[in-house]
Amino acid sequence: MYFGRNIKLLRKRKGRTQDEIAGTLKMKRSTLSGYENGVAQPSIDNLIHISDYFNISIDTLVRINLSELSESQLSEIERGYDVFIKGSRLRVLATTVDSENDENIELVPEKAKAGYTRGFADPEFIKELPVFKLPFLSKERKYRTFQIKGDSMLPVPDGSWVTGEFVLDWTLLKNGDACIITTLNEGVVFKIIENNIEKSKSLKLYSLNPVYEPYDLNISEIREIWKFTNFISNEIPEPQLPKGDLLKTVANLQYEMNKIKEKIDRNS
Repeated sequence: MYFGRNIKLLRKRKGRTQDEIAGTLKMKRSTLSGYENGVAQPSIDNLIHISDYFNISIDTLVRINLSELSESQLSEIERGYDVFIKGSRLRVLATTVDSENDENIELVPEKAKAGYTRGFADPEFIKELPVFKLPFLSKERKYRTFQIKGDSMLPVPDGSWVTGEFVLDWTLLKNGDACIITTLNEGVVFKIIENNIEKSKSLKLYSLNPVYEPYDLNISEIREIWKFTNFISNEIPEPQLPKGDLLKTVANLQYEMNKIKEKIDRNS
């Protein structure tokens, strides 16, 4: 049973003392200390109070060794996404960490995507993927990067590397969110979503390229969802302006720059 070490870990992550938490829970500090040190067992009432205080289920507090979770997994639980409380189906996320226990960002290249749809939950498969870091992303979130293929999401170019944040609670997705979705039969797809989970247990998927028709995807077909954060490409996206308008805009900018340069020269 991991109850004592778990509440000690959670207390320290909140930056609270035993006195502070014991006072909030209306118990003696020595009682809380006994729980943390494993020399005393809580009553049912105190278990419920502690569970409510940390917003984490009793089952998780007792059965899961929270110290073995990654930072992103712990942060998800602390933000209220404990699967036992949410009542949702547990989505096991295989992940890798560096020597300091910080999450890696795994890369899923085009050639590995077919295998990923079968091995996304297999730690042995995931640890074989190349990894990298994006230091401007939060250490409290889990990210993964996928290489996209095709022109359905233009102006995001074919071959771009799209990074997404792991989504545990799909009901929180908003209409218009761009997501990388691991599916049962269609592989990994990158689309704009319309969230119809509450209404019809499905997502409607849209492409940025209007040539492609939207379609519905039942949540039973979905294995993972990663919400778009950024993309990396060695190509410049196609301009949205017609070529004639683009050239005219560039010419106007050059004219204005020349006027500014002339003014600076006169003042000098």
